[in-house]
Parts: sequence; C-alpha cells; structure tokens
Amino acid sequence: MSIAMMWIVVGIVLILSELLLTSVVAVFLGVGAIVTGLLVHWNVIEQSAIQFAIFGIVSLSLLLTARGQIKRWFSGYSDADHEGKPNFQRDLGARVTVSSDFNHGAGRVTLNGVQWDAFSADELKIGDTAWVVSNEGIQLTVTAKPPVA
Repeated sequence: MSIAMMWIVVGIVLILSELLLTSVVAVFLGVGAIVTGLLVHWNVIEQSAIQFAIFGIVSLSLLLTARGQIKRWFSGYSDADHEGKPNFQRDLGARVTVSSDFNHGAGRVTLNGVQWDAFSADELKIGDTAWVVSNEGIQLTVTAKPPVA
C-alpha cells in the first residue's frame, strides 16, 4: 500500500469514527489526512516532515474555522435551553396533536414527535390540537383550550 493510500485510508477511518465519537474533531483530522494523501498521490509533496506539516495545518485550520458551525448543525436537545425546569414541568402548556380519539377521557397525543397516553375532560378527536396542563409520569393531562398567558 502506498503512502498516499495510507493517508487516505486513515482519513476515511477518522471520518467514520466521528459517527461513534460525536465530538466533531475526528472529521477534521480525517479531512486533513485525505488532503495530505491526495497531495502525496499527485506528487505535490514527498517528504514526511512536509506531509505531517500539511496534515497538521489543514486539520487545525478546519478545526478552528468550521468546528463551531458544524457542531451547531448537529446539536440536539439541551437541558440548558430549559432554564433548570424539572423534566415534568418543561412541557406544561405545550401544544400537542391528538393522535387517537379520546374515549371515556383517555386517548393519545403526540408531543415532540413522541406519542403519549393522555387524559382530558374534553371531547378530542384525531387531528385536534390540545395543550398540556399536567404531567403524571408517563401520562399527560390535556385540554382543548390554550393556557392563559
């Protein structure tokens, strides 16, 4: 295996390892290794010291300039977004969609893409909008009227 192919394989392995690491660092090292491998393949650079210098410069440059933006693209749910509210209070007042008709006060609603068992004194049908008024563990209580702000 040539030196160029080794750089490229290392780069691909680093990029794939990002799927497990999620630190958004290995991908930049992988891109640096691939760029170095391509430059070696095209006979632009040959000396080992220059190869490592190119690898370091490209990786560090990308890390410093692009990591913040890319990390924001992949950021998910964060507890910091909820100002310290306990889990059971975060969704109070949240708007939900009824996903099954309420029979005898019980039905199902969808909140944040997840279906929940729910109770309501209101007659609710599939597709209706409701609002969360309380959370009893894995069951919500909802109402057809929006909360007063």
